[in-house]
Amino acid sequence: MSHPARRMPLVDCLKALASQLIVLHHIAFYGPMSDVAYPLASGSIDWLYEYARMAVQVFLVIAGFLAARSLAPTATPVSIKPIQLIWTRYCRLALPFLIAITLSIACAATARLWMTHASIPDAPAFWQVFSHATLLHGLLGQESLSAGAWYVAIDFQLFILFVAMLWLAGKTRASTRTAMALITVLALASLFYFNRQDSWDSWGLYFFGAYALGVAAHWYAQRQHSPIWFALLLGLVLYALALEFRPRIAIALCTALILGVSARYQLMEKWPDFRLTAWLGKISYSLFLIHFPVFMLVNTLVFRLAPNSPSLNLVGMILAWLLSIAAGDLFYRLVESRMNPPRHPQTRVLTERAEAS
Repeated sequence: MSHPARRMPLVDCLKALASQLIVLHHIAFYGPMSDVAYPLASGSIDWLYEYARMAVQVFLVIAGFLAARSLAPTATPVSIKPIQLIWTRYCRLALPFLIAITLSIACAATARLWMTHASIPDAPAFWQVFSHATLLHGLLGQESLSAGAWYVAIDFQLFILFVAMLWLAGKTRASTRTAMALITVLALASLFYFNRQDSWDSWGLYFFGAYALGVAAHWYAQRQHSPIWFALLLGLVLYALALEFRPRIAIALCTALILGVSARYQLMEKWPDFRLTAWLGKISYSLFLIHFPVFMLVNTLVFRLAPNSPSLNLVGMILAWLLSIAAGDLFYRLVESRMNPPRHPQTRVLTERAEAS
């Protein structure tokens, strides 16, 4: 008999906070409203523009944490079937993503009728749409049809890398040690090389250091494992930061510490348990997918009604934020929750084993 996965209020809270910061960053980054409203809130807009985007590191770490929790809760690969797992992950990511991209194309076409702005995507060609459908748009150098489309592709690449390493480790006798070694080696390659080369930022290797920290945080939480490996990895991350300080990696490190310590000492399922953060965490992916079409429509409306009013454009920014949250909730209920297939049986069994341990 299967049981629903227990809620993790801490994960909900982190996802809620990170998703709101990313949406607010995009409000400050895209469209003319932030330019016109800038004199009234220059400090806030500058901060959101420059720093709020780093909240994506929280999602990278959480993605690694949840992937480890589902596929290898004790760091021991068990009968990994890579093709089936990758296909299931593709469906969970891509099906809602394609609906959101369709809405984005329609809203962009509407916006182009009333205003001209660099943030509005051009009418897409067939290969641009195809590259998004296959989650290859970043690798193929295609212009994104929606804000944050790059992250969906990166999440998928990271999952493929993780599954491949678990599959390879499962072919060895010392599968647990091999899995940890593979994760460590690729994390170090990311932290010390790929993440320091901007030319790699369309590849999962660029972000694997943060993802690996999430994986390590979950494995550290399993008390049958010594904390030495986790401490060693954290020390290597600190050394990487000493060589070249990157705020995004520092955020990933802090997130992994919070998740690892909370999970190891059984705090993750107890705090901070608030309805608001639980709701915002639940709809975070839908919000991430749907907020850009909402932005384009609100920007267009405000541009037509009050193109030169800083106060009304600031109100428009706030309205775009609130409407995006409402749209995210609607998209979750009508699309994401209905289109996502059930977890692969292998994933469900492994998760239930982790929850019982």
